[in-house]
Amino acid sequence: MVAPVPVLEDLPDPRGKRVLVRADFNVPLNGSAITDELRIRAAVPTLTWLLERGASVVTCSHLGRPKGRPDSKYSMDPVRARLAALAPGVELLENLRFDAGEEGNDPAFVQHLIAGVDLYVDDAFGAAHRAHASIVGPPQFLPSAAGRLLAKEVEVLGKLLDAPRRPFVAVLGGSKVSDKLGVIEALLARCDRLLIGGGMCFTFLAALGHSIGGSLFEPAMVDTCARLLKLAGPKIVLPSDIAALSPDGSFGATQSGEVRQMGRRLPDGWMGLDIGPGSAAEFGDVIAEARTVFWNGPMGVFEDPRFAAGTRHVAHAVAECRGFTVVGGGDSAAALAQFKLDDEVDHVSTGGGASLELIELGDLPGLIALRGAPNFAGRVGAAPHA
Repeated sequence: MVAPVPVLEDLPDPRGKRVLVRADFNVPLNGSAITDELRIRAAVPTLTWLLERGASVVTCSHLGRPKGRPDSKYSMDPVRARLAALAPGVELLENLRFDAGEEGNDPAFVQHLIAGVDLYVDDAFGAAHRAHASIVGPPQFLPSAAGRLLAKEVEVLGKLLDAPRRPFVAVLGGSKVSDKLGVIEALLARCDRLLIGGGMCFTFLAALGHSIGGSLFEPAMVDTCARLLKLAGPKIVLPSDIAALSPDGSFGATQSGEVRQMGRRLPDGWMGLDIGPGSAAEFGDVIAEARTVFWNGPMGVFEDPRFAAGTRHVAHAVAECRGFTVVGGGDSAAALAQFKLDDEVDHVSTGGGASLELIELGDLPGLIALRGAPNFAGRVGAAPHA
């Protein structure tokens, strides 16, 4: 199980107090224009709760990868302007990663952040798997709590770990088996079926002896995939057909070449870039019967319309499933938004990496830090997950 964390109601009365809120305002920008403000809006319930109770609220966040020094490209000014409209009166510090002490978890930077602050709230689930100064530092010194967004993520993902309604179907995509090996093993211990698409499926297909042409795969992981297939048996479901691009083709910004629907064996040079229509239908049938679904990772290069069908079909299947549906952030959430289905699932996680790490390890540095806060440490059930 995921051990409980303190929530807003566990804080001392915030009236008249200065509260530091670690938010995740790492929003996509086009120049200085915010192209998706979902992460800013997601913080508003927590900020409103504090403001309504008379707190003075200051927020902090990272934005992009400025590498420990100021960079005007990653200024928080666009976010600050939008936050002022959505939550008037809330302050926003400059980009945390303008100081190398943030990612280095420098004690001096922690003290700088909490100077003059009375209470701390972590509402940045997307960064909860990072042992950074703004995540793990303040709870060592201040009464602390999870904000509404972080608490909801822990509640929802905890259901997947503790007591999913069955059948529990997990759908994984993405490029590399090595990036998700721990998640695959954790899910196999809990789910009834594991559907595997994306680039990682080709390493599994290679482990079964299929020729995969010029498709992405990891030779060093073939034996591992063979072991997993042997242990899991029919629990792992692989694509039965593939949408492939000819050797002279290109995808992405420039799109050329011939696209063919093939079986599991690809000719030399042909690159598999999506699951085929038969696989999409098979995956959809399994998802339709599920009582719990967790999906992380696209089935193909969905940004290229020639290879979007598999991901689109899975997205619709998840949206139409009558069970409890969770999408693990990242590219899966982007795909849902692209297909205008993000309001059709029960929960879209705000942290792709954090959601996978929580499923794999059962805990995160940010959650462990909150349980050690002076207003929560020592409570029954507050010990870190073993």
